[in-house]
Amino acid sequence: MTMTNAMHRPDWIPASGHRLRVAGVHFDAVRVEGVRGELVAERIIEAADGDAGPVVCEAAGFRWMYFLLAPGEVRGRSWPLGVQRFGSRGDRALTYIGIPALDGNTWPLRWYSEPTPSAPYVDAEVLLSVL
Repeated sequence: MTMTNAMHRPDWIPASGHRLRVAGVHFDAVRVEGVRGELVAERIIEAADGDAGPVVCEAAGFRWMYFLLAPGEVRGRSWPLGVQRFGSRGDRALTYIGIPALDGNTWPLRWYSEPTPSAPYVDAEVLLSVL
């Protein structure tokens, strides 16, 4: 972890372990399963020279990748099949997303790409173009 990342911890990221956060409050989330999610993450990280914004990886089960976007960014966009989106304020049900701490034991969640001051969120347009 670089010094820049170590100094940047938004208030929705827990200091240790992991916590559930409501999608649509601090961030919206786009969820992509398994190998497809990993490939998408690698491409956006490469396109951003390693500064792609927050991407959380679930290490167990379906190995979901959660791309965290600015609040309100999932609405009004045409997302491809197989991509789940969480956070639009019109949703009837609340969705909780697991958020790991920046270091320590956070299993089964880990950061694939951390938020930084220059990339506090994943760019929705970049994510859409890669998907």
